[in-house]
Amino acid sequence: MAQVGPSGVDFHFDIMCPYAYQTSIWIREVREIAGIEVRWRFFSLEEINRTEGKKHPWERDWSYGWSMMRIGAFLRRIDMNLVDRWYWAAGTALHVEGRKPHRREVAMELLEELGLDPGIVTRALEDPTTGDEVRREHDVVVDKGAFGVPTLVFDDGQALFGPVLITPPRDQAALRLWELVTGWLEFPTVYELQRPKQPADLASIAKEFAPYLEARDWVSVQRPTP
Repeated sequence: MAQVGPSGVDFHFDIMCPYAYQTSIWIREVREIAGIEVRWRFFSLEEINRTEGKKHPWERDWSYGWSMMRIGAFLRRIDMNLVDRWYWAAGTALHVEGRKPHRREVAMELLEELGLDPGIVTRALEDPTTGDEVRREHDVVVDKGAFGVPTLVFDDGQALFGPVLITPPRDQAALRLWELVTGWLEFPTVYELQRPKQPADLASIAKEFAPYLEARDWVSVQRPTP
């Protein structure tokens, strides 16, 4: 198939975010159909939503999203495909199966299920540069104005928040959404278009996110768009 739109994208995510997980399903579908390159990058909801007086995630021995991304950073140094598989496994565990991949013992189980060494969890956390890597990518995209995930950064430097969705489109519908999303790049002063959520929408979201809502060990923060 001929290339549609940009040939690649940096996909910033935090495993904790159910919306980023849904969007990651869609971007994988686009990758399969259109052959784009998806480069998995990090963003910390724990840091962006941190309240004054609380520790930064890198100051804790274990932080839910932050530590998971440090494992991802360790795997990415070996092969981008490994962090792809890791995000898929951890995201599915949390957002579909209602497991708790943000707990150390479950993170180790997931690595075993992927045929990888569970000791990677310890090695990733004992290597301070994995935290440096996550923090650097978080800071870079925040400097672009990012305030949450999913955030897409394109090769021309433009960044878009979203698309925020549930029930990701498949096949040609996925490609059509990619065309619409990347069409925004033609209009760099168009900043926001949002669909108001009616009660039925909120009910659908709650149903889709039920495994995540049951498995999370934190309070989600809804930040208004800047």
